[in-house]
Amino acid sequence: MELFSEIYSCYYQVLRHLLSGSDAVTLRSMRAQICREGFAESLLAIIPRLEDGSWNLFDRDGELYVSKLSSPLITPVSALEKSYLKALLTDPRIGLFLDPGQLETLCGMLAAVPPLWNPEQLYYYDRFADGDPYTDAAYRRNFRTLLQGQKESRYVEIDYNSPAGNRVHHYYVPARLEYSIKNDKFRLLALKGSENGRGRMRLEILNVARMHSVRLTDRIFSACADLNAMIQNSYYKEPLRIQIKDKRNALERAMLHFANYQKNTTRIDEDTYECLIYYNQSMETELLIEVMSFGPMLTVIGNDRFLSLLKARLKRQMHLADFTDTPRSP
Repeated sequence: MELFSEIYSCYYQVLRHLLSGSDAVTLRSMRAQICREGFAESLLAIIPRLEDGSWNLFDRDGELYVSKLSSPLITPVSALEKSYLKALLTDPRIGLFLDPGQLETLCGMLAAVPPLWNPEQLYYYDRFADGDPYTDAAYRRNFRTLLQGQKESRYVEIDYNSPAGNRVHHYYVPARLEYSIKNDKFRLLALKGSENGRGRMRLEILNVARMHSVRLTDRIFSACADLNAMIQNSYYKEPLRIQIKDKRNALERAMLHFANYQKNTTRIDEDTYECLIYYNQSMETELLIEVMSFGPMLTVIGNDRFLSLLKARLKRQMHLADFTDTPRSP
């Protein structure tokens, strides 16, 4: 079990809750708790290690498991954790979620701590270079207004430049902010109704960098809208189906690689897993690029639409490679 990359994160929190119980538990009850607190693939990572004893955390009595801890599990902040937090404060994106006072306080508390890494040590080889302007004052102001509107379920007035070049002015309810690793951009999932306020709310995706201004209104969104259901309804009927050969830690890398997608992973045999990834049209191009960049341990099985797009993109890349390799006459 990794000391740092998982500390205080999902797996550690799930196991901490399991180990803190004084009563014996069954695998069935542990599975239920892991599903509630973890990810869809958490069962694949945790349960086998508890069953075979490689994580020597429980005493087994038949079908019952009893925690080996006799006192509460205390998790103090380690020096490594502080160093990690200091490194996060050097990321310009952190200022989008903290006001200047909070940022100054945290920097003061960690003033004597060296950062675990510096931004100039990182090189992103598979990311677009035209990321969002995270240090721009107007961008930060718009972002924090969206955050406030999301937390308070309030309508915001957005002046927006659409991808087609049209200037759009409308009222939205900020539902969720998402970050695209490949594009290095934030996008807003927003609810939009009709002009008279009587129509059915629909989901729209807006790039934060295209927003000229965002103004918070006094109008509260009081209706009950299931955002997750709306997102799921926008997915294609057939998910992307991939097979993963768990060699060179491929399964863990795939779960991290596709962590921002809704997915369902099942084990087929000893070292083969099938993963279903659910997506819609707005995610399609980015998902296609991510699948192509993963490596030979991943095989696309379906759906037909995605396979067609994958073949077309590969043919286009082969054509470009042939064109660049062809000697030109003087």
